[in-house]
Amino acid sequence: MTKFRWLVLMAIRDSRKSKSRLFLFISSIVLGIAALVAINSFSENLKDDINSQAKELLGADLELGSSLDDFHYQWLDSVSHEESKEFSFASMLLFMKNDQSRLMDVRALEGAFPYYGALETIPASAGQSFRDGSRKVLVDKSTMIQYDAQVGDSVRIGNVNFVIEGQLLSSPSQSIAATLVAPAVYMPMSYLDDTNLILKGSRVFYRKFYKLNDLDPDFNLDEKLEADREQLRLQGMWADTVDERKEETGETFQNLASFLNLVAFVALLLGCVGVASAVHIYIKGKIRSVAILRCLGAKGRDTFLIYLIQIAVIGLIGSITGTLLGTLIQRVLPEVFAAFLPVKVNLSISWTSVFGGILIGFCVSILFALIPLLNVRKASPLLTLRNVPDNSRKKFDPLKSLVYLGIISFIVIFAYIQIQDLGSSLAFTLFILLSFAFLAGIAKLAMWMVKKFFPSRWSYTWRQSLANLYRPNNQTMILIASIGLGTALITTLYFIQTLLIDQVQISTENDRPNMLLFDIQGYQKDEIADYTVKSELPIIQQVPVVAMRMQTINQITQKEALQDTTIEYRNFLFNREFRVTYRDTLINSEELSEGELSQYNSPGDTIFISMDEGFAKSQHFEIGDEIIWNVQGVPVRTYLGSYRVIDWSGIQTNFIVLFPKGVLESAPQFHVLITRVTSPEQAAVYQREIVKQYPNVSVLDIGLILTTVDNLLSKVAFVIRFMALFSIITGLLVLIGSVILSKFQRIRESILLRTLGGSKKQILSINVLEYFFLGSLASMSGILLSLVGSWALAYFSFDTEFIPNPLPILVVYLIITGLTILIGLSNSRGIISRPPLEVLRNEIG
Repeated sequence: MTKFRWLVLMAIRDSRKSKSRLFLFISSIVLGIAALVAINSFSENLKDDINSQAKELLGADLELGSSLDDFHYQWLDSVSHEESKEFSFASMLLFMKNDQSRLMDVRALEGAFPYYGALETIPASAGQSFRDGSRKVLVDKSTMIQYDAQVGDSVRIGNVNFVIEGQLLSSPSQSIAATLVAPAVYMPMSYLDDTNLILKGSRVFYRKFYKLNDLDPDFNLDEKLEADREQLRLQGMWADTVDERKEETGETFQNLASFLNLVAFVALLLGCVGVASAVHIYIKGKIRSVAILRCLGAKGRDTFLIYLIQIAVIGLIGSITGTLLGTLIQRVLPEVFAAFLPVKVNLSISWTSVFGGILIGFCVSILFALIPLLNVRKASPLLTLRNVPDNSRKKFDPLKSLVYLGIISFIVIFAYIQIQDLGSSLAFTLFILLSFAFLAGIAKLAMWMVKKFFPSRWSYTWRQSLANLYRPNNQTMILIASIGLGTALITTLYFIQTLLIDQVQISTENDRPNMLLFDIQGYQKDEIADYTVKSELPIIQQVPVVAMRMQTINQITQKEALQDTTIEYRNFLFNREFRVTYRDTLINSEELSEGELSQYNSPGDTIFISMDEGFAKSQHFEIGDEIIWNVQGVPVRTYLGSYRVIDWSGIQTNFIVLFPKGVLESAPQFHVLITRVTSPEQAAVYQREIVKQYPNVSVLDIGLILTTVDNLLSKVAFVIRFMALFSIITGLLVLIGSVILSKFQRIRESILLRTLGGSKKQILSINVLEYFFLGSLASMSGILLSLVGSWALAYFSFDTEFIPNPLPILVVYLIITGLTILIGLSNSRGIISRPPLEVLRNEIG
C-alpha cells in the first residue's frame, strides 16, 4: 500500500508541470465520447418511444389493404371489432381563391379511425369536426402555406367544393416520401361518389382499419395472420399489425442509428489516434525524467505505473467530461432530426449509455496509450547523460504484440456493436489497419527519399527543414499517421455525404420533360392534346395505359405457386396490378437486349410481349414463357418474346411489360401525356385550366416536386453536416494536439540554432517549411486514402459511380496544410521571442 501511495504521489507531482499537455490528451477523447453517449442515448430513447407509441403509429390493431374494393377477412366475423375504411388515390386539389392547384393524396375516410392517437391538426378539434357530415376537408399544412391557403377557404376535389376545416400536421401511415409527390388531404367518404374521380383505370388503394375488442390477452394476432397467409394472398390482401409496424419503423430508424453510430465511431477513433499520438510525444518529453528515476533506484515497472496512473486518471476525467457533454448534446438531437421522426421523443438519461461511455472512454485511453507507455519500462539510466535515446538494441516485446491485438479486437468488436454487421466491421477494421500501414509507409518512404536524395546544394533553410524530417526526434511518422488518418476519415465522410445526396437529386435540364398528366380518359385525350398544342407546349409523349394481372405463368396458378415451395415464381407477381402499354417501336430510353419485338397482324396470331430484362431475370422468366393475363376479366394468352434494357432515371413513361399494337385497343384504359413548361407561371396557367376543364385528370409538376425535394435534401444535408461536426472538431483537436505537443521535440534544436547565431527569420522559415512538408504529406496521403475508401463504398455498398469533385479536395489540402503550418508557427513563437537561456531554464527546470 505504501508503494502504491508513492506511485500516486509521484504521478501527481509529475503531472503538475504538464497540465497543458495532459489537457490536450483529455480533449482528444472528450468529443468522441460525447458523440457516442449522445447518439446512443438518443437511439435508446427513440427505440423506447417507438415501442410505447406503436399503436399510434398504426392507429388501429389491424390494417388490411388491397387494390380491390371487395376484400374481406373471414376471421373478423368471429371477433368483436370496430371498422373504418379509407380509399386513397392521387388527384388534383384546386384552391378556389387563387385558381392554383396541386396533386394530392386524397384520402376518403369513413369511421372513427384512428382508434389510437389522433389526426394531428390545427386547430386540434378539426381532426374530428371535419367528419360531421358537411363538406369539410383537412389539408396538409405545408401545402396550405405554399399556396397561401387559410382555414375556411374553399377548395375543389373533382366535382365537389369543400371548406378547409383545418391544417393536417401528421397522420398514421403518412410517410415523408409520399408527401414529396402528393401531400395528404382528408375528406369524408360520403362525398366520394359525387367527386366522380374513381373511373376506369383509376389507381385506388383500399384500406380497412380495425379495433379488436375483448381479445384474449394471450392471443397472438401476428401468428393468426401467418396461419392465414395463403388465404389473404389469394384474395390479394396485405395486412399490418402493431407489432409489424413497430418492427418496420424500428428497422427504418435502425439505418439512421447505424449512420449516427458510424459518425460516433469515426469521432471516437480519431480521439484514439489523438490519445496515441499525444501520449507518444508526451512520453518522449518525459524520458529524461524516467531515466533520473531509474538512477535513483526506481524499477522500470514503477516508472511505467507512475505514467499509467496519470493516463488512467486523465482518461477517466475525459470520459466523464465527454459523458456529461454527450448528455447535454442529446437534448439537441430531437430538434435536429424533427423532420424525420415518426414519434415524439421523450428525453431521459440513458444510464446504460452513460456508464458505457465512461467505461469505453477509460478503456480506450489506457489501451491506446499502452504502446508508447510500454517503452518507459526499458528506459536506460544512461539517458540522463544523452540527449538521444539509444534505439540500436530494440527487441521483440510480447506485451506490445498483445496490446496491438487488443486494439484490433477493440476496433472489430466496437464496430460490430455500432454497425451490427460482422462483415462490415471486419472490412472497416481492415481498412483502418491498411490505412495505418499506408501512412506509415508514406512516412518511411519520405524519410528514406529525403535522406537518400538529399538536396545538398539547396539553401541552408531548405536543407535544415528537410533534414528535420528524418533526424532523431523527428515528428514525421506520428504527424503523418495522426493527421493523415484524420484527414482520410473526415474527407471520406464528406464524399459519402455528397454521394448520398447526389443519388436522390433529379435533373430537368436540357429540355427534359417536367410535367406529366395522367388518368386521362379516352374521350379526353384528343381535347387535352389540342389544348396542349394551343398552349404552345410540346407533346413529348402520349401513351395509353392498361391495368391487368397475371393469371397463370406457364400454366401455374397463384394457388399452386403458394402450395409448392419449389416453384420460383413469387406470389406478388399474381397480386401485382401491372400497368402496361402497347406499341411496335422502342423509345429512346429502351434498348432491345434479347429476342425480337414482334407485331400482331391479325386475330388468331400469337401475342409476343416484351419485358424489362432486369425484372424478368430477377423473377426467373425466360424467353418463350407463356403468361395468361387477366385484363379486366378477360384472359389474354401471351408469350415472352424479348427483353429490353430500360433507363429508369429519366422523366418518361417506361413500362416493365410492353404489348404489341392490335391487342389492347378495346380494353379499359387511361392515357398519359408528358410535356414541358418553361416557367412556373406557364405551369400554373396550364395546370389551372386542365384541372378546371377536366377535374379527373391529375397533373404532376416535376418542378414543384424538385423544390420540395430540395427542401428535404437541405434538411438531410444539415443533419449530416451537424453529425460530421463531431468528427471534424475531434480531427482538428488531434491535429492541434499532435503539433503542439511536438514542439517540445524541437526546443533544443531551436535553442542550439539561436545559440550558434541563427536569426529569428531563419528559425521561423525552417519551422514553416518543415510543417509545410509534413502537412502536405499528411493531407495528400489522407485524401488519397479517402478517395480509395469512398470509391469502394460507392461501388460495393451504394452501387453507383464515384466521381470526386476536385475543388473540395483542394480545399481540404489547403486547410489541413495551412492549419499545420499555423499551429507550428504558434509553437515557434514561444521559442524565438525569448532568449535561449530562459527557454532552456524553463524546459530543464
